[in-house]
Amino acid sequence: MTVTLEVSDNVGTIRLDRPPMNALDVATQDRLRELAEEATRRDDVRAVILYGGEKVFAAGADIKEMQAMDHTAMVKRSKALQDSFTAVARIPKPVVAAVTGYALGGGCELALCADFRIAGDNARLGQPEILLGLIPGAGGTQRLARLVGPSRAKDLIFTGRHVKAAEALTMGLVDRVVPAAEVYEQAHAWAARLAQGPALALRAAKESVDAGLETDIDTGLTIERNWFAGLFATEDRERGMRSFVEEGPGKAKFL
Repeated sequence: MTVTLEVSDNVGTIRLDRPPMNALDVATQDRLRELAEEATRRDDVRAVILYGGEKVFAAGADIKEMQAMDHTAMVKRSKALQDSFTAVARIPKPVVAAVTGYALGGGCELALCADFRIAGDNARLGQPEILLGLIPGAGGTQRLARLVGPSRAKDLIFTGRHVKAAEALTMGLVDRVVPAAEVYEQAHAWAARLAQGPALALRAAKESVDAGLETDIDTGLTIERNWFAGLFATEDRERGMRSFVEEGPGKAKFL
């Protein structure tokens, strides 16, 4: 398999495994969607890590495969391509990308689907599609601009240049830079901590933020209000408030 899902301690690791560079061919894209949907369904997965291994996250699409596609073929394929990445972005659980080495093109777009990005000090990120006479096609023009702002996104997309981990951190493209050997360990620590949290409240928080960014402030506040009130019907809310009153803050244990 070019992508696998391994679950341990309620953390699911979606691992790209297509040596040497984890090029995202059609089969890998489709498998990625399948496993994102599986991680969404499974109750034993409460947080997710996206990982490409110790040396590389994903160096982009399979260019040889794409070169053989004409306009008609890509019209048919482009929706499925985007749907694979959207399935990852819509996992209703905390998702962290553990980025080592290259995260270029589709690899960068996959990292953008996470809620949080931890990069190794050897990471290189970018959207080099312009150098092929193309633009990002798996969400990069949309998610990158929403994350780092339109002018920074245009800089990366217009030039196709790669940014090192330090610059990626400065522009907000990644959230933390650590030694490359520690990337997965720190990603797992982040995911494992959130996997112990209240699953429905985390889902509500993620969907409120993500959906709110796509609309006006009043609609966003309505989304927040509905989720906020709805959580009062959950056992997690009852457990959390009871623990606060009886034991003090931060001691609740959620199932």
